[in-house]
Amino acid sequence: MSFTNKTAIITGGAKGIGGACSRVFHRENANVVLLDTDPIGQALAEELGERALFIRCDVSKEFEVKAAMEKAVSTFGGIDILVNNAGIQRYSTVTETSEEEWDLVMNVNLKSAFLCAKHAIPFMQKRGSGVVINVASVQAFISQQNVAPYTTSKTALLGLTRSIAVDYAPQIRCMAVCPGTIDTPMLRDAFALSPDPAAVYQECVDMHLVKRIGLPEEVGELCAYLASDKAAFFTGQAIRIDGGLGITIAGSKKA
Repeated sequence: MSFTNKTAIITGGAKGIGGACSRVFHRENANVVLLDTDPIGQALAEELGERALFIRCDVSKEFEVKAAMEKAVSTFGGIDILVNNAGIQRYSTVTETSEEEWDLVMNVNLKSAFLCAKHAIPFMQKRGSGVVINVASVQAFISQQNVAPYTTSKTALLGLTRSIAVDYAPQIRCMAVCPGTIDTPMLRDAFALSPDPAAVYQECVDMHLVKRIGLPEEVGELCAYLASDKAAFFTGQAIRIDGGLGITIAGSKKA
């Protein structure tokens, strides 16, 4: 899966799934551009060393996205891969969600993917090819309670994925990666909201057929595979990496 002389943009690239993607693509010889608002992205870029660049960027703001893409191109000469990973989680039902919170989740989880694709794809077209990977969620297919804005934003990413795949074929491929429960800082923050974090953790383990939660590195490896020439016949699809979450019938094990 060599990405020698190719440049990958990773949004939310400082930690969690984004950080894992940054490490995997860099390991496979890509130039890696980490877009994040978290300054620890700079430390990761320095750790990776040559071929890594951190750009502080609020990917929900078009002028910042446009400037970041231009800086990436001026540094590395072009853009070949975009991983739209930036995302946040909020817990509320429709009637409990404020307009401000709804807009925040949509802006970070959905609008950012639109903006980054909008400003990265023209540079891919100049190269003659490119890949866009949208990190959605298993909650684009099934949903837990109290996550109305989040599950809506992740489901909408599947429509964006199909639109990009259709509109820019055959030059540009686009896929959605849909993780189940992954051991990230965002997940740990969610556990901390519970009066019994250990119980919630075990519940997450038990709901997956493989009886564990996933690792960010596993999602990073999938993203790298999909962006590689080995996956050249993939486009427009949503790929679940979810440990079998949500495919069993609830209740008794006997029919």
